[in-house]
Parts: sequence; structure tokens; C-alpha cells
Amino acid sequence: MTWYLLLILLVALERLAELVVSRRNARWSLERGGVVSGQGHYPWMVALHTGLLAGAPLEVWLADRPFLPALGWPMLALVVAAQGLRWWCIATLGPRWNTQVIVVPGLPLVTRGPYRFGWLRHPNYVAVVVEGVALPLVHTAWITAVVFTVLNAAMMVVRIRCENAALATVPGRAGG
Repeated sequence: MTWYLLLILLVALERLAELVVSRRNARWSLERGGVVSGQGHYPWMVALHTGLLAGAPLEVWLADRPFLPALGWPMLALVVAAQGLRWWCIATLGPRWNTQVIVVPGLPLVTRGPYRFGWLRHPNYVAVVVEGVALPLVHTAWITAVVFTVLNAAMMVVRIRCENAALATVPGRAGG
């Protein structure tokens, strides 16, 4: 379990790095007249993601979950792939990426990188979903995976509606 705690710690450090980037990007957006939306759901989203990082190792420890190589290794590969997709999204959006919903008026929609696929408007959330399932299952914490997935699905309904409404004001967006 020691290596699993290290993995969780690495993901937590990655999340802290995201917050640093997000704060810098929020300042950039706000300096350019960015409009913040969805502040009501944001604390719940933070709590949910914190719960994932705490719940997975707690379940492994309290329920004495085994590492099953046939499940664990593929799930670890998915965790790594999710991180790659997440940082591809962050790099593509540059200073416009944020953990909050902030839209800078007058900036066109980003249509490169993973955002070039019109049928996939929110590729970062694909990374969130994959990580939310795979990270706990690396060490068979299936209860955490199920609970996070169900709660995250509800959160994503709220979050995507909020983002779509905010992005509807962007030139070049269908309906906006």
C-alpha cells in the first residue's frame, strides 16, 4: 500500500499544481474583464475531488483491499492517460484554462488540440471521469470509485450546464 499512497500523493501534488496555474490564469482572465460563473457549485466540486483523494486510500486501508495486477496495472495506465489528457487541455487553453468557469468577453472559442473535436466540447471532463474511476481501482477501492462516479455525474450535469451557458456568449459558438 505504500506505493499506492505515493501515487495518491503524486496526484494530490498534481492537483495543487493545477490550483497554482488556475489562480494565475484567473488573474489573467479577470484583468481582461473575465466573467465568473458557477461559484455556488465550486466548493462542492472541490470537496468531491478531495474526497476522492482521501477516500481511495482510506478504503484500501480500512477494507484491506488487495492489489490485483490484472485490474491495477490497466487502471494505472488510465490514470496516467487521464493526466496526459488533462495537461493537454491545460496547455491548449493556456491562460484561459481554469478550475472555475471564467469567460473573457471577446475571445473566440478555442478550436485546436483536444478542443478541435466538435463532438467533444469538454475533453478535460473525460480526464476527470477516467481518473475518478481508475485511481481508486488501481488498488480495488471499488466503493470509492462508484461513489465518486455517481456524485461526479451529478456534479458534471451542473458544471457542464454552467459552462455551456457561459460559453454561449462566445463568438463562433453555435447558439452564441
